[in-house]
Amino acid sequence: MQKKKLLKLGLPKGSLQEATLKMFQNAGFKVSVSKRSYFPDIDDPQIEPILLRAQEMSRYVEAGALDCGITGEDWVLENSSQVIRAAELIYAKRKLVPIRWVLAVPANSRIKSVRDLKGKRIATELVNVTRKYLARNKVKADVEFSWGATEAKLATGLVKAIVELTETGATLSAHNLRIVDTVCTSVTQVVANKKSWQDSWKRKKIEELALLLNGAVEAQEKVGLKMNVRDEDLKKVLSVLPAMRKPTVSGLSQKGWSALETVIDEKVARNLIPRLKKAGAEGIIEYPLNKVIH
Repeated sequence: MQKKKLLKLGLPKGSLQEATLKMFQNAGFKVSVSKRSYFPDIDDPQIEPILLRAQEMSRYVEAGALDCGITGEDWVLENSSQVIRAAELIYAKRKLVPIRWVLAVPANSRIKSVRDLKGKRIATELVNVTRKYLARNKVKADVEFSWGATEAKLATGLVKAIVELTETGATLSAHNLRIVDTVCTSVTQVVANKKSWQDSWKRKKIEELALLLNGAVEAQEKVGLKMNVRDEDLKKVLSVLPAMRKPTVSGLSQKGWSALETVIDEKVARNLIPRLKKAGAEGIIEYPLNKVIH
């Protein structure tokens, strides 16, 4: 009897979990998670998911306990994991932007650059990456692992600087901290075990999964627009309509009219729709997207 083909997939537990499950839903997968289980259900019998912390995901993928997993580039670097970067999934909360690990100090600190940290103590969860960063800058400092409440260690004088995760820097500023430098940037990735990547079935499954997930990520901040346009107004409407490439234009059964369809950034829709109406578009429909595949 032929052994059932199965892809062991690691999903990040914690801060990325909700966004990841939403992304899977938009990609066409139904994933349900029990509060007491680390083994979610998924409506694909060829995938066996497990919840793990993003910090340790790449180690289990490298060891072969998982065929692939979703984690950040930062933790691949931190663990020095030898894995295949199968795809980048750039999502940080709702924004399609990389996140940063930054070197930060109190706003009134005399420390102006990394060189001023010679002999000082730095707290971070990203210990190995921070040490490599200091070595590149030829600075010898004491780097200690932080289990949390890293900002508080600065306020109490336990450390002189921290290396912390940020998207915009707003949280650090709210804690009266100043960013000195960027230690590294990171994007969320699908990483694969090297042996699994050499298996043709598993590689195809991983690539198909990554394609659908990237389509879901791409669609997060976009919407579709449909409208009807008189042929005499078509050129005017097209002149105000942005598109990923070119909008789709097709003839209607009513002579002298065309249907037009395109994809735009959601943030411009509210300003664009009145302009389209003024240019001659009618029956304008805005609709959400689950996936955009290039």
